[in-house]
Amino acid sequence: MDQGKTVRPLALSLTVAGAILRLAPHPPNFAPVGGMSLYAGARLRGWQAFALPLLLMAVTDPLLGGYSIATPFVYLAFMINVWMGRRLLRSSESPMRIGGVCLACSAQFFAISNFGTWIGWYAHTWAGLALCYTQAIPFFGRTLAADLLYSGVLFGLHAWLSRTLRTAERVPAIA
Repeated sequence: MDQGKTVRPLALSLTVAGAILRLAPHPPNFAPVGGMSLYAGARLRGWQAFALPLLLMAVTDPLLGGYSIATPFVYLAFMINVWMGRRLLRSSESPMRIGGVCLACSAQFFAISNFGTWIGWYAHTWAGLALCYTQAIPFFGRTLAADLLYSGVLFGLHAWLSRTLRTAERVPAIA
């Protein structure tokens, strides 16, 4: 069995590093979790791609204030990031492709997590839904910026380190 395909220490380490960075002080919604979950989906294999981001979120959430009624929606959105990474970026190092998928991940996170916020804290009316999404717009810019930054850092570090230190984890070039 080729250990480079099943156990990926570089990808595991960078995913954990992304979660640890979440504990560093940061502005609201400027966290590495979106980029980390997209990266995990693209570079981890099998169950690890989904389990590790969930585990890391479950471990760090209590340290950052706990859970809310929106938490299942937030976790669902991050699992969609993992799925998108697995489906769309598994064999790509293209900065344009990564950036495009990252933009889609940020948008779906905005839609899903704020739906959970609406359920938990706003009137269950069309006006309440509109108010929830309208008040969330300023946070979207920070989410998108963080997702692009941290995705760029994680995918970039992986590309560099997989060429220099851990060649078994290099993404094969597509002919």
